[in-house]
Amino acid sequence: MNNYFSKFIVLFSIIGMLACTASNKDEKQLKLWYDKPASDWMTEALPIGNAYMGAMFFGGIETEQIQFAEATLWAGGPEAHPDYNFGVRKDAWKHLEKIRQLLEEGKLTEAHRMAERQLTGVTHKTADGSMFGDYGAQQTMGDLFVTIGHNGEPENYKREIDLNTGEGRVYYQIDGESHRRHFFGSYPDKVLVYRFESSTPTSYQLKYETPHKKVSDTFNQGLYSFTGEVAGNGMAFETCLKVQSDGEVAFRDGEIQISDARYCNVYHVAATDYLPEFPHYKGADYRGANKATLAGLEGRSYEEIREKHLHDYQNLFSRVQLKLGSSNRDNVPTDVRLKAYAEGMVDAAFEELYFQYSRYLMISGSRPGSMPLNLQGKWNNSTNPPWACDYHMNINQQMLYWPAEVTNLSECHLPLFDYMESLVEPGKISAKEFFNTRGWIVNTMNNPFGFTAPGWGFPWGFFPGGAAWLCQHAWEHYDFTRDKIFLEETAYPLMKEAALFWIDYLIEDENGQLVSSPSYSPEHGGISRGASMDHQMAWDLLNNCIEACNVLGVDEAFKTKAIAVRDKICPPAIGKWGQLQEWKEDVDDPENKHRHVSHLYALHPGKQITVETTPNLAEAAKVSLNARGDDGTGWSLAWKVNFWARLKDGDRAYRLFKRLLRPTGQKGTEMMSGGGSYSNLLCAHPPFQLDGNMGGCAGVAELLLQSHTGTIELLPALPSAWKDGNVKGLKARGGFEVKMEWKENKLFSAQISGKDGTTGTYKYQDTVKEFEIPENGIYTVIL
Repeated sequence: MNNYFSKFIVLFSIIGMLACTASNKDEKQLKLWYDKPASDWMTEALPIGNAYMGAMFFGGIETEQIQFAEATLWAGGPEAHPDYNFGVRKDAWKHLEKIRQLLEEGKLTEAHRMAERQLTGVTHKTADGSMFGDYGAQQTMGDLFVTIGHNGEPENYKREIDLNTGEGRVYYQIDGESHRRHFFGSYPDKVLVYRFESSTPTSYQLKYETPHKKVSDTFNQGLYSFTGEVAGNGMAFETCLKVQSDGEVAFRDGEIQISDARYCNVYHVAATDYLPEFPHYKGADYRGANKATLAGLEGRSYEEIREKHLHDYQNLFSRVQLKLGSSNRDNVPTDVRLKAYAEGMVDAAFEELYFQYSRYLMISGSRPGSMPLNLQGKWNNSTNPPWACDYHMNINQQMLYWPAEVTNLSECHLPLFDYMESLVEPGKISAKEFFNTRGWIVNTMNNPFGFTAPGWGFPWGFFPGGAAWLCQHAWEHYDFTRDKIFLEETAYPLMKEAALFWIDYLIEDENGQLVSSPSYSPEHGGISRGASMDHQMAWDLLNNCIEACNVLGVDEAFKTKAIAVRDKICPPAIGKWGQLQEWKEDVDDPENKHRHVSHLYALHPGKQITVETTPNLAEAAKVSLNARGDDGTGWSLAWKVNFWARLKDGDRAYRLFKRLLRPTGQKGTEMMSGGGSYSNLLCAHPPFQLDGNMGGCAGVAELLLQSHTGTIELLPALPSAWKDGNVKGLKARGGFEVKMEWKENKLFSAQISGKDGTTGTYKYQDTVKEFEIPENGIYTVIL
């Protein structure tokens, strides 16, 4: 492996020297590239990250702009207002009985008004005038502007992200002089790295700008340090720039000035005093953390730091290889390619690029020890971003992690579980004060300061099912990895506590069934005595808890109770026009096109409804999907891809997937109502949200491989457009890894890898067979 990387670095250096004169035909696969600088952050700039920090670079000629955010930098929280109490409305549960009584009497309007008054979360206005009050919002940390000392018109310009190496690059020539920039985020070294090179000595000026208050800045021996704080809550932070160059480095007028340099390396670190500990969330030694990070770089060359990054990144990224067809338009700029694709150009390689780009974004944004991905991953350029750039728990947060297990990035899933553990204590308070139950909850909007209460508006803010849905991820991580230590120490405790809420909250209706009351189907419809999604999530959670008890051999009494409750939950029902009902009441409107299709949770990501075991319910889900239509926002389209994949309709799913890859909101085009991709292939909700990218990626995997029924199904929903192809490295539940090749839309060969002696079942079309992994760890599928 070391020899490989050494050779790779030598080869890359040669390519880098020739890149400015290389023709487009020499472009390698899996690159997003452009022939002009970005002019807009959201739609054109390109992302890099090291999981702790995310940055977007523009590739400007005279001035490079690198905007960056550090994931723990937030406004709001306990320091923002003396009455901050995690959104809790004390003793709100005392109104619950009356609300339920009104629902039983059919007085829905009165019940809703009382719930709206008494079951909303609490926020307070803050002195800084923040849009979200003391709930706060994720914050940009600022921008680094690098002015390059040259004049003239550029030639052979190229700006790119290379997914194979996890790096951004800029190449161009001015008056025969070559200029190159390399950008990457190193997770193991916890640093962002920017390298500027030129064929002749050049000057550079580096300036940091931030919207936050400056406390101090210093420059000493090539190290610039800026300390600041967030208005309103006083959150302290430090960002440092370590500069190495063969030129003269000085600090004048608030800028780092570099003269007569052929190269300039900038090592960028940042940290805050945020600490993920209830109730104060403050006290981290951020300066000490930055000092330790910078000390880890001492005595190491740029090449050594880059080699460590490559080894770390490629270890994850190279696990999955995907080929969907022979088409290849890598010699076309990505923005042009996106437009041509939307106009009907067949380009399977572009679809592969989108899939792998999502994996790149996950690797760059979510690694052990970091905060989990938020609505925009780790990429935010605002102090008042859309939806606070928070952790949205009624679909978005969960969708962000759908690709983690199946696309062989289990490690990237771990930050979500660490974060979930930090929510249990405040989540117990919210469960007690709003519903007088045991267990923990989290609702629609969640910040890193323990805000687990319902949001401050109805009906969108009310979603106590967030914890149950999150816990499905904990079970899935176990199911894919079969890590019993994780199940025992992390997953099961989270799941059991979340299940206690539902055991206490569900009440018996006139039919003797357990229902969720009151409940709202996420962001759609009115108050109900039973939104179907609540029942499906509670069933799924309890079912997973029961399976966990069996695996671990624990909690017999709890398991018995969980079985009794699960089996009494109001089941999915088929309504009067053949649809899967969204509520206990049969009131669905067949003309409604709402983006949320939450009542199909049992189909995906759940497993209560399958084509094989519950065909009538699966057909009803299809009726509901047809009624809702094929339009939607970015994440909504992505969820529909996964729904149709589970229904084994690959062509319908593929049609929706293609809608994710339509140009949206770019200059010269009309902003669409929703869905699509910007020219940098970030998903347009709009505006940009990362969930659509991740959901689309998971959908591609779901078309090729499914295992939620306990059987590994090969090519369960292969679209006819993907006539020939192969995939290597997708994961299946049970601890298995799959390799497949297909020709003329038929499986040609397949291998299942796993632990020696492990048994399982696989299915292709109507053939089902048992298998056992042999001593060499690879089972060859018999066709």
